[in-house]
Amino acid sequence: MKNASTITNIILSVAVIVLFILHFTSKPGTNGTSEASQSEFAAAGDIVFIQIDSLINQYDMFNDLRSEFESKAQTIQGDLNKRSRTFENDVKDFQQKVQKGLITRSQAEAQQQTLAQREQELQGYAQQKQQEMSEEEAVLYRKVFDALSSYLKILNEQKRYSLIISSTGATNTILDGDPALNITKMVVDGMNQEYIKTKSK
Repeated sequence: MKNASTITNIILSVAVIVLFILHFTSKPGTNGTSEASQSEFAAAGDIVFIQIDSLINQYDMFNDLRSEFESKAQTIQGDLNKRSRTFENDVKDFQQKVQKGLITRSQAEAQQQTLAQREQELQGYAQQKQQEMSEEEAVLYRKVFDALSSYLKILNEQKRYSLIISSTGATNTILDGDPALNITKMVVDGMNQEYIKTKSK
């Protein structure tokens, strides 16, 4: 079952890819209302970057979806543990009966076949649930990155950056740069405001 470390690994592997290259050939227009004065952020025409791991961890929608995902994962894991314990107890009970000679050979063979079938069913059930959770996790990240993509398109209609690139802690393609070109906080704040509007509807 996937856990928090697996989620972190997926964040890092997905974020290696340059997420969005938004190039506008038209002349910069006037900026609309923003959360802070333009001097605090990069200017039109700049190449800016977003720290993806920081953005994801601070994005309210991701945290809400992750909480739901982890809660469901824990429920499924609890169910699997319960089924596994029941099966293990039945196997031990069967082995004790065989050792004590409490069942005939034909009964032992029949029960052994039944246990083997149950083991296959349990393994199949576990694989099915793991696949379902993998798919749900993939959908979770697609929702987050779709929201990011949509927000950046709207944002860049105002800001007119030449290029928006991604950066992560583990596979950082930006070795050094002007902190003013880091628009992570501005993007996180804007996305959280949009998410609040969506939740209130």
